Amino acid sequence: MKSFLNQGKTIISTDPVLAPVQDEFDEPDALVPESELRQGSVAVAQHGERLDRALTQLAPEFSRSYLQQLVEAGGVQANGKVITKQSHKVKAGDVLQLELRPTPQSQAFKPEAMPLDVVYQDAHLMVIHKPAGLVVHPAPGNWSGTLLNGLLALDPQIAEVPRAGIVHRLDKDTSGLMVVARTRLTMDALVQAIAARTVSRQYLALGHKPWSGLACVTVQAPIGRDPRNRLRMAVVDLLKTSGKTAQTDIHFLGNAPDACLVRCVLHTGRTHQIRVHMASLGHPLVADTVYGGSPLLGLQRQALHAFRLAFSHPVTGEALAFEAPLPPDFRDLLAALGLELQSAPTAKAA
Repeated sequence: MKSFLNQGKTIISTDPVLAPVQDEFDEPDALVPESELRQGSVAVAQHGERLDRALTQLAPEFSRSYLQQLVEAGGVQANGKVITKQSHKVKAGDVLQLELRPTPQSQAFKPEAMPLDVVYQDAHLMVIHKPAGLVVHPAPGNWSGTLLNGLLALDPQIAEVPRAGIVHRLDKDTSGLMVVARTRLTMDALVQAIAARTVSRQYLALGHKPWSGLACVTVQAPIGRDPRNRLRMAVVDLLKTSGKTAQTDIHFLGNAPDACLVRCVLHTGRTHQIRVHMASLGHPLVADTVYGGSPLLGLQRQALHAFRLAFSHPVTGEALAFEAPLPPDFRDLLAALGLELQSAPTAKAA
């Protein structure tokens, strides 16, 4: 038996949304959709791993938290015996069987044709210029019309790659460049490159208030959930609140009477990192109402654009660099403020 061989149809989902008073798996039998069984053997390299971790190889498109819930609900067997402990240690050669029970949002992972700006594409990956307003990945409140749905329609082979090849994200209202893997091998390599911080990501941002002080500032401030508002992120004290280290280099580009234009270089990729770090400096992004910004001259979304992306091709080793022009709303705002970029990025390889 091939290690972790998928069998039967594919049910693709994401983290389950649990009802406040009813667990997802407590539905009456008559209402439970047909499930999918997957079976495979534990590889030698996975000997001694926790069960929940081993299952991520059997069902890579599901989150680990979702698989943990399946274990607790009795949906996993090892060598024909139901295992309900996530921490159960697997052995090489163990035969695992996983019963995937479709979640209400399972149908969200469907192809939807939409216009996508593909800046670069080869057999291994593509680079997309995402517009502001497009959600990257299905989530509560946005189960359709996402970039993932568009990618599945654009490139059918991406359906075989976890999360349709999406290896990093941009916020809904942030525009700019993203790299997408077209094969599992490429995805694994890109994830490792991002973790190793060898993927260069640069952004243009417009903050409130004129910039003062040094022309280049390195912000090293941990980011975690805001303890006062769990819907936001914040700079946190790791001795008191859980979070992760975060570093952003901020380069001053120009001032207007009520705003400053900066270039931000990410060294880490925490949720809302630039938005949080700029707000911590007293320069919340224009129109970023979550972190203290407000609309300016008609711009209603955060003034943040991922304009440059550079990395070594994970297969060929070729050095790749791409730049994307500012979208019209951002460009028009800069013009109204009398701010100009010294060199305007172009929508092609740099």
